[in-house]
Amino acid sequence: MKFTKETYGKILVPMVTPFNEDQSIAWEKVEKLIDHLINSGNADSLVLSGTTGEFHTMSFDERVELLRRAKEHAGDRIPLIGGVGCTSTVETIALARKAEDLGYEAVMIVAPYYAKPNQDELLYHFTQAAASVSCNVMLYNIPIFTGVNVNPETVGRLAEIDNIVAIKEEAELNPKQMTAFLNATPDDFILYNGDDTMILECFAQGGEARIGGVISGASHLLGTDIRRMIEIFLSGDIQQAAAMQRKLYPVLKVMGQNSRINPVSLWKSALKLAGIDAGIPRRPLSPGTPEEIELVRAALQNYGAL
Repeated sequence: MKFTKETYGKILVPMVTPFNEDQSIAWEKVEKLIDHLINSGNADSLVLSGTTGEFHTMSFDERVELLRRAKEHAGDRIPLIGGVGCTSTVETIALARKAEDLGYEAVMIVAPYYAKPNQDELLYHFTQAAASVSCNVMLYNIPIFTGVNVNPETVGRLAEIDNIVAIKEEAELNPKQMTAFLNATPDDFILYNGDDTMILECFAQGGEARIGGVISGASHLLGTDIRRMIEIFLSGDIQQAAAMQRKLYPVLKVMGQNSRINPVSLWKSALKLAGIDAGIPRRPLSPGTPEEIELVRAALQNYGAL
């Protein structure tokens, strides 16, 4: 199963997980959301059980069931990547093996959260997890939630392992670290931008050869626009692509209003405004307030998405 960025495309959507009012997973809405993302053309592939999918509030069994149902419902219509990162190495290994057993050819593993491991401990964690499966592994670096950065030297050592093939980087936190990762890894190691505000900046650093694309929450609604923006940038029309990114920026920022570090709550509100019921967030995250939703509506209308 050789990893190629062409298999997964440039727009990888970290799919939200719909929850019901009673906080259970809304399985029917999960299936309808998968259908929307496929039929709309907004997604080239889907990432399940990621940050935007609120994996951190889900049990191990719920995550396995999400991976199973998504695989069963999506079939061969779109490539899937399973988010399997957990706080402990033993649980990460167990979930990665479950994903591989379900037919996932790639998994994404976030740095352990809450534990704040040092670089040697991160190296051990990722090495052991990768050794436990034969599928491809994408590292996931998001220090704002994990409290730890996977340093370039560590990524360089991990890239020597055959099935560790890529990294998702939350690029706005450290904009030039993408270049450090590029310099620390071989040419066939692929980098994915994990921040919708930094799409063009990442492609400017690594070019189409090394940057696989964006793992983009905004692409639940705006994936076709974001794909076009990337294509225009790569074609050499920098000014038009820059204008598109400036137009997109206010929509991205409004999703983080009132110190919402994880924008999933308001993206779910945005989806509902667009006629797509993606449920509500799982507590402690709260649904958008009427005032927040009006600001989201205004930003989407100004953009032209409503």
